[in-house]
Amino acid sequence: SVPLARKFLDRRSFVSLGLLVNKQAFADILIGIAITFVMMGLIYLAEVAAGWLTFESFAWQTEPVANVLISVMTFFAAFIFVGWNEELLSRGYHLQTLASGTNMFWGIVISSSVFGLAHLGNPNATWVSAAGIFFAGIFLAYGYLRTGQLWLSIGLHIGWNFFEGVVFGFPVSGLDIYRLIRHQIQGPEILTGGAFGPEAGLIVLPAL
Repeated sequence: SVPLARKFLDRRSFVSLGLLVNKQAFADILIGIAITFVMMGLIYLAEVAAGWLTFESFAWQTEPVANVLISVMTFFAAFIFVGWNEELLSRGYHLQTLASGTNMFWGIVISSSVFGLAHLGNPNATWVSAAGIFFAGIFLAYGYLRTGQLWLSIGLHIGWNFFEGVVFGFPVSGLDIYRLIRHQIQGPEILTGGAFGPEAGLIVLPAL
């Protein structure tokens, strides 16, 4: 729908959304993924240090290594599509179309608000989690503002979901997915985000 709307409603090229393919595009994706590894790693270490996590096991201790590798690669591939789709819509079409009719400030605020509200249908969602996703939307919008392209935002989105869920074992926007690190969260929900994940807790704000 986005390419069709871009062509027939906006009469602009699909690439003009910030999808120029060059060496910098691949660098931006990798940088975005690396940034979120650090972010989620620090959140995990902070919760461990605060005594909010009880470690149980690593995935490879309870199932065959081949199953672990297949599961990790499957979810990584899935999160590539999620990162592409959500950034194409939110930081691509929504943000840029709104900004062209108002200005960049309101484009970011309104598109991030829609991004937050769109996650209210997820399991364990609350208005607090919607606010957290709103701030995450602003964070992801910075990738577009910094580069003028969507690739950094896409990399940040891919890495966020993958490291939050698969690697460090948190729920991803309320979804309990495959985890390499199995643990129980016991800390205060307002700080940890509880069953929704860190983006629903105050701990995400310093990370952002």
